[in-house]
Amino acid sequence: MKTVIFIFCMFCASAAFGQTAGGAVNTPIAMAEHPMHAEQHDMARPQNIYEHSDYTYAQGERPLWEFGTISHPVPLGDVARALRKEHALVRKADIIWEN
Repeated sequence: MKTVIFIFCMFCASAAFGQTAGGAVNTPIAMAEHPMHAEQHDMARPQNIYEHSDYTYAQGERPLWEFGTISHPVPLGDVARALRKEHALVRKADIIWEN
């Protein structure tokens, strides 16, 4: 096990050395210039994205009955009590294995 860890450490060390040695070559980084990047210009023409789709919308108020029923969540304690009662009523195993 110690030899595997030693080999792994040697592999990681050689990989780290290879990365640092490769960076020793001085090559200047040439960045592309974009002169139009920071200039001010007119904004684009507004576009309606719903123009060619079947999407429709309406404005106004909707009555509450359209949103469905309001759910009343059961408290977690009641769920736990019901599961405990159900577990007590379930038939137990007939055979008990002992080794």
